Amino acid sequence: MTTTQKHTISIVIPVYNEEDSILPMVEEVTLAMENSPYPWELIMVNDGSSDHTLEHILIARETYGNHIRYISLQRNFGQTAAMQAGIDATRGTIIATLDGDLQNDPADIPRLVRRLVDEDMDLVAGWRKNRQDGLWLRKVPSWIANRLIRRITGVEIHDYGCTLKVFRARILREIRLYGEMHRFIPAWLATQTSPRRICEEIVNHRARPYGESKYGISRIYRVLLDLLSVYYFLQYRSRPGHFFGRIGLLFGTVGGMGLGYLGFVKLILGENIGTRPLLMISILLVIMSVQFLTTGVMSEVLVRTYHESRGKPAYLVHISSESDGSENDISTIWKIPQGSAQPSIES
Repeated sequence: MTTTQKHTISIVIPVYNEEDSILPMVEEVTLAMENSPYPWELIMVNDGSSDHTLEHILIARETYGNHIRYISLQRNFGQTAAMQAGIDATRGTIIATLDGDLQNDPADIPRLVRRLVDEDMDLVAGWRKNRQDGLWLRKVPSWIANRLIRRITGVEIHDYGCTLKVFRARILREIRLYGEMHRFIPAWLATQTSPRRICEEIVNHRARPYGESKYGISRIYRVLLDLLSVYYFLQYRSRPGHFFGRIGLLFGTVGGMGLGYLGFVKLILGENIGTRPLLMISILLVIMSVQFLTTGVMSEVLVRTYHESRGKPAYLVHISSESDGSENDISTIWKIPQGSAQPSIES
């Protein structure tokens, strides 16, 4: 049975000290979306900017209408927190994200949305194939990081760092972003949907016209630490005992072999083993093995307590015979495309 789905688009843009980019960016988004077949809204998240970013956002809202919404955070919490704040405020069935520095091209949004809808995807990620950034400080670290992330997560995306992405809202809202995890959204999404429902599209990338980049070489160590967390949640989220148990069994095996060898030396060969470093190392490995195994058991208990206390199953249903697969119809404030019969409802 085929159904006509009614989509609405929420565009989320986190900004920090981007006062010169606000009005040109809102103008570009408006031009890009004026022929969209779907109602849309723009949510700008001011991440505690110390310049006049908020004032420019207010001017944009007054100029273009109340479908330009904004959130101003109390202080600078970082891009991940700002993006999560914007996602929490969205009302659309489709969510698009992009940077506020005008390096992403808003004109690419309709094309990504069209592919998401036509091919029934949960995520269409932008790929900055012709990236307009510095080679050694931006491109080379990005190439290395993307290759490493693809290898560990198994999600074949060329450009994890591109903020321009379009999501199925009901899937994106199932995950929460913390720390610096905005770089790994495709990997996090793979915990809720099949990697086959994640694809990428080549998008335009431009040199930054205003201000300075907020990123530097120091982000590498944060990416590596976050990648460890992503790997754990992707592979062992619902079975943490297997993660800690493998480490515990490895340590226990090595430590047991060391103690077995020393027992043979002591009991059969009659040699003194009290001063041998292998004795202390083997005992330490056995103790660590017990700690990892008990940690695994406790983690299993915590996971089961978490799921049962929230009444949340360890799976998500995409579609079944009990549903028609249609999205929720949302009637709030939207910028209705020209020629549409729907009225514009303002807050």
